[in-house]
Amino acid sequence: MTTAPRGRPRGEGTDDRILTAAHELLLERGYDGYSIDEVAQRADVAKTTLYRRWPTKDHLIVAVVAKIQNDVPVTDTGDIRHDLVTYLEAIVAGLDRMRRIGATADDPSAGLVAELVAAAARHTDVGQAVRAVFALRNALPLALLEAARGRGELNADAQPDLIFDELAGAVYYRLLITGEPFTGDYASRLVDQVLAGALAPN
Repeated sequence: MTTAPRGRPRGEGTDDRILTAAHELLLERGYDGYSIDEVAQRADVAKTTLYRRWPTKDHLIVAVVAKIQNDVPVTDTGDIRHDLVTYLEAIVAGLDRMRRIGATADDPSAGLVAELVAAAARHTDVGQAVRAVFALRNALPLALLEAARGRGELNADAQPDLIFDELAGAVYYRLLITGEPFTGDYASRLVDQVLAGALAPN
């Protein structure tokens, strides 16, 4: 005789529904006005269902950020400059939208991204979750750079990890420290500057 598993079965699409509701609520209310209970209500799931997956609102925000990042495609066309600019433009646009959540005229660098960084610094488990999300996602652009070096588009001594650090570091410095907007051709100018010494001669 087969015994049915105990407990409520995991509903199909439950995670997507929860993350969509959480994203919408964050856009509407910002970090301070956002609660897991309201996310559960909006997603039409039991609070216990949500808390089993994400025990705090910071854990849920990390999951939302992961979903936002995963929605950005990483495509290898064989042109590393084009691919990095396309990728960076999408990432910058998403981060800029997140920065505007909770930002003020007096502190344009504040907002959801700053709150998430602060939560990661305060709580070890949140920090681990944030690092895991970024490690998984960053593997994709790093693979682009490795492939470009392998086919001779980058110099043989180019270091993909340092190139990516330069790109990401510049973006997050502007996002969290200076608060300067990502206007116009910022992504393409940044990529050109970083790749200037790494591209192999034609």
